Order: sequence, then structure tokens, then C-alpha cells
Amino acid sequence: MNKWLIGARIRTLPAAIAPVLSATALAYNKNNSINLVNGILSLFVGISLQIGVNYSNDYSDGIKGTDEERVGPTRLVASGLATPKAVKKAALITYLIGAIFGMALALRTNPWLILIGACAIVSAWFYTGGKKPYGYKGLGEVSVFIFFGLVATLGTFYGQTGSVTVEAIFAAISNG
Repeated sequence: MNKWLIGARIRTLPAAIAPVLSATALAYNKNNSINLVNGILSLFVGISLQIGVNYSNDYSDGIKGTDEERVGPTRLVASGLATPKAVKKAALITYLIGAIFGMALALRTNPWLILIGACAIVSAWFYTGGKKPYGYKGLGEVSVFIFFGLVATLGTFYGQTGSVTVEAIFAAISNG
């Protein structure tokens, strides 16, 4: 299998896809229609950020030696399949792709989504990156709840309907 597909950790993508699908279904239930372009943009943002966080986690753990005696899926840096520089570059490119899709979605809906997207990217990077990664302090689950639950679901629903409903909030909590 291609090393970049291994590093992208394709099996983790349902965490990014489920919030988009559930929010789109709720939007259809509310409006009896969906905005296909906004739905696709939301999906691409979610997938890009999920892959980006997987690459940046691989990079950060690899340069810190965290994954040296790893049990579980192969990591690119720790296994020597790719250099830290290449994996970092892959993470940054993937975040850039997500930012481009996010910018398009924000310009179609609400510019505030740009700030939310920037927060998501910063949060993804510092999950295991930086001098004091919050993922090592038991806060990774909180971030997943916020960004892959609340933000992904409510952002998609908002992109579809221009509103947020109680049902969407419950779906966001459930996805989180």
C-alpha cells in the first residue's frame, strides 16, 4: 500500500465523514433539500483536517520518539517510511487544502467560519505538536468532541441551512 495512504490513516475518516452526513440529513429533514456544493465543501474540509491531524501527529510523535515502540498502525516517521520533513510537509499541504475548501465554504455562507477553521487547524497541530501538546495531557478527547463533534456537525448544518437548531446541537453532541 502507498505509504501516504498508510500515513493518512484512511480507517479514521469516518470520524470526519459522519458529522457531515448526519448534519446534511438533518438539513434535508428541515428544508426538504440540501445544498450539494456546501455539503461537498464541508466533507472535503473534514476529510482534509482528519488527514492533516494524522500526518501532524505522525510527524510530532516521530520526532519526539513517542512512536518508537509502537503497537498498532504503522507510523511513517517512526517506521522510517518517510522523513520527518516530508511528513510535516504533507501535514501542512493537507491543512492548506482544507483551508482552501473551508475558505470557499465560508465565502458562500459566513466569514466567521474562517476563524473557526483556523482554530481547528491550530488545535490539530498542537494536539501532539509544539512544546506542550495537549493530547499528552488527556485533552485530546475534548478537542475531538469540539472539532469533530460540535464544529463539524454544526458547521455543516449551518452551511446547509444558515441556522442552528436544537436537533443539530443534539446530533453534534452525539457525533462528538
